[in-house]
Amino acid sequence: MSQAKVPAWVNVALLPAVNVAVAFLVSALLFIYIGINPIDAAKTMWIGAFGYAEGFGYTLYYATGFIFTGLAVSVAFNASLFNIGGEGQAYIGGLGVGLVCLTLGEVAPWYIVFPVAVVAGGLFGAAWGFIPAYLQAKRGSHIVITTIMFNFIAASLMAYLLVDVLKPDGTMATESRVFAASSWLPKMHEVLAVFGIQMEASPLNLSFIFALLCCVFVWLFMWHSRWGYEIRSIGANPSAAGYAGINYVKVVVLTMAVSGMLAGFFGLNVLQGELHQIKLNFVEGFGFTGIAVALMGRNHPVGVLLASLLFGFLYQGGAELSFEYGVDRNIVVVLQGLVILFSGALEHMFRPTLEKTYLKLFAKAGNGAA
Repeated sequence: MSQAKVPAWVNVALLPAVNVAVAFLVSALLFIYIGINPIDAAKTMWIGAFGYAEGFGYTLYYATGFIFTGLAVSVAFNASLFNIGGEGQAYIGGLGVGLVCLTLGEVAPWYIVFPVAVVAGGLFGAAWGFIPAYLQAKRGSHIVITTIMFNFIAASLMAYLLVDVLKPDGTMATESRVFAASSWLPKMHEVLAVFGIQMEASPLNLSFIFALLCCVFVWLFMWHSRWGYEIRSIGANPSAAGYAGINYVKVVVLTMAVSGMLAGFFGLNVLQGELHQIKLNFVEGFGFTGIAVALMGRNHPVGVLLASLLFGFLYQGGAELSFEYGVDRNIVVVLQGLVILFSGALEHMFRPTLEKTYLKLFAKAGNGAA
């Protein structure tokens, strides 16, 4: 009997690729149903997302938001904490970023405002993640229930602030005043122009670089630090971790604080980088989509980065598809739903077949070599 084992890359890389391919295959059937050639639709989406500089900038802009929320969820997942509160944590973190831009932005340039906004966004997001963590660790409240509740509390709080506190006089729009121009994050096309590189204008800004640094931080934190080891130990087996002397309460609180901090950075990209004012519902579901990003990325920063690019492609490519064919913009939501279905709920559906196929091929190759 063959003692061959299935290598990790089959389940870590090949299985997600198969799941995404099946999701796109089902999407092709959907396009045929609504009277659109799926090959033409795929070309339109690809060109819209990667075929020209402006579209590619939009793709990376959307991907930046998904990186922040995807990393936030992945850190919590590593401790077996199902953080559904990324939406609310990004919302409150954005409030911290916005308040810094509204106050400090009047007297300081962006390179002074940005690090302060990073600290404020991280602290606000961490504080919003700390409360559900404390309730689970000390009171036994389930993290899923509390984080969902805190999403609604965050939305209500922001609605109150934008209607009664932050809204300028003489307007009915639920938004703050525009930040001082000196506090705006430079766009990437402006930065590249300094080095003589010409790129079409897009919302892509310097927070993309910060998002990549966050990927490196999470990798170092989770796999090359004592804290990360404790988090992964709690996630693997809380009883054994406790027997080894790892403090469950401390780890849960730390994990959710880091998770909330990462989600809180979302406002850097959207508020300081693009909208330049606090608006109602500026998160637009990115916190919830971050769950799918983390699942697809196998809770690893590299996987989260690749999954974020995929969802950035769906957002920008879907917008191009809507413009080109006049289909409902919600077709993007359907495509996302199919990807989430096969990469989340049905992620292990093809795993036995893949493993059996690999072992069969491996055994044949081994016998041939012998």
